[in-house]
Amino acid sequence: MLTLDKIYHAKYVLKQVIRETDVIHAPKINPESNIWLKTENLQITGSFKVRGAYYKMSCLSDEEKAKGVIACSAGNHAQGVALAASKNGIRSIICLPDGAPISKVEATKSYGAEVCLVKGVYDDAYKEALRQRDEHGYTFVHPFDDENVIAGQGTIGLELIEQIPDMEAVIVPIGGGGLISGVAYAIKSLNPKIKVYGVQAAGAPSMYNAVRDGQIERLDGVSTIADGIAVKEPGENTFRLVSDYVDDIVTVTDDEISAAILALMEQQKLVTEGAGAVPVAAAMFNKVPVKDKKTVCLLSGGNIDVTILSRVIKRGLLMTGRNSTLNIELIDKPGQLMDVSRIIAELGGNVISIHHERANEGSDVNGCYLRIVLETRNYEHIEEIKNALKSNGFKLSGD
Repeated sequence: MLTLDKIYHAKYVLKQVIRETDVIHAPKINPESNIWLKTENLQITGSFKVRGAYYKMSCLSDEEKAKGVIACSAGNHAQGVALAASKNGIRSIICLPDGAPISKVEATKSYGAEVCLVKGVYDDAYKEALRQRDEHGYTFVHPFDDENVIAGQGTIGLELIEQIPDMEAVIVPIGGGGLISGVAYAIKSLNPKIKVYGVQAAGAPSMYNAVRDGQIERLDGVSTIADGIAVKEPGENTFRLVSDYVDDIVTVTDDEISAAILALMEQQKLVTEGAGAVPVAAAMFNKVPVKDKKTVCLLSGGNIDVTILSRVIKRGLLMTGRNSTLNIELIDKPGQLMDVSRIIAELGGNVISIHHERANEGSDVNGCYLRIVLETRNYEHIEEIKNALKSNGFKLSGD
């Protein structure tokens, strides 16, 4: 059983291994609340996962350590297990689906693990890890549904109580539920008045559905940019702990997550992965009742795949009205383009691309179309530009 003593023991064991990450004030995230950020994205390996993995391994018997450990992950858990095993002198094998990003495969190897690429998807890699466990006697290190792993993650809760003793709420990402189970248990055991809110991606609401319906359910599929929390089924231990200690669970969309990643980069100079940004998305878009409350958002990790970062930023810009596309119908005569440019420039819009084409078959023979992509300040700025164009006689298609 998970106990507060076990979490305190985990804190003692981890003291020489992990970084006690800073808590940073972020007043612009939600001006109506008092937001602070717990920066586990700056943890060694770039995520909180090393806490649970290392504590789990410290609890193994000498015989188990001699046989080695095996895990299955395409992301942060793999790197946490690899590093924890290396520091304990334990052999580690990580089963990954063969489609895992090369960067994650190489990162896992760099921490000292043997990588076993398995044809198929995560579930195939999971089955292979269990097969090898049974064949070779390895210890399987579960990513979330293990009391020692949960106790390791719970050390974050102890740190928060010490760092911000007067906090009123904490917002935590949920995938399988290991992180929030440990954090919520630690915080509620020490101060039951502190609210603990969980956040899932709208495309992977496994724990959200389970708590709502009062039973563990398995999703048919998951789809979200927050791949670190794209879990089809919560664990038995985590479901019980979340049901008992978490005040509420909400979901955020991929667009909201993208806007949160962008806000953290611009305002706080912090890079987070999708899973790490979901608490900030929940705070930004008022998904949880944190108005006038001293609230901590737990940034669980920063290992975003750089190949999708530009797409996420673009999506974030669109979501917050920082980027807009206008389709304008013109009469094909001299000076039209100059007038449009003047109006946009006078209002402070920045044109980043223009596509101009003559009318198609079936439309006005003197007509032409202008598609302009703009950098703007916010949605109000977009509306200001649109209204100015309309008042000068230009017709915007789609309006």
